Amino acid sequence: MGKDPIGQQADGAGTAGVIGRPILLFPAAVLVGLALDQLLPLPFPIPEIDGVPWIVAGALILTGLVLFAAGVRNFSRAETPLPTNLPARVLVTTGIYRWTRNPIYLGFFLAYGGIGVAARSPWILILLLPLVVTIRYGVVAREEAYLMRRFADAYRDYKARVRRWL
Repeated sequence: MGKDPIGQQADGAGTAGVIGRPILLFPAAVLVGLALDQLLPLPFPIPEIDGVPWIVAGALILTGLVLFAAGVRNFSRAETPLPTNLPARVLVTTGIYRWTRNPIYLGFFLAYGGIGVAARSPWILILLLPLVVTIRYGVVAREEAYLMRRFADAYRDYKARVRRWL
């Protein structure tokens, strides 16, 4: 058992009981979006203007990957598991987690949006809304409740200091 940077030691087990692994939910939504593009084609709402959509897509994907990598690096340094189906060992509050409580999911959302723009897929972009709701209530809310049970006052203090997204 380790300690987090603010000294809260984790004890006990359990997991957040999320409805699905986010690392699988995002690619599944991309695949469903691409399938819907073939079955029910819609016009893409962003016109092709001198490569601007590619610049936007690239910026979104790159920013998403940077946030994702920073979040993973912080979890790795804290020696706590990344998968949501494993118990947290410590409360990570340093690095990118000083600015956002969910950099990995935020990175996934940005990369997902970039993929939708790059693929010129209206369905991928339309599915962003149900994906946001699913992640927010089926994953993040359950993780927050779990972290509150697991780390109590330390997590409450962290939540008061750091916003959920940005």
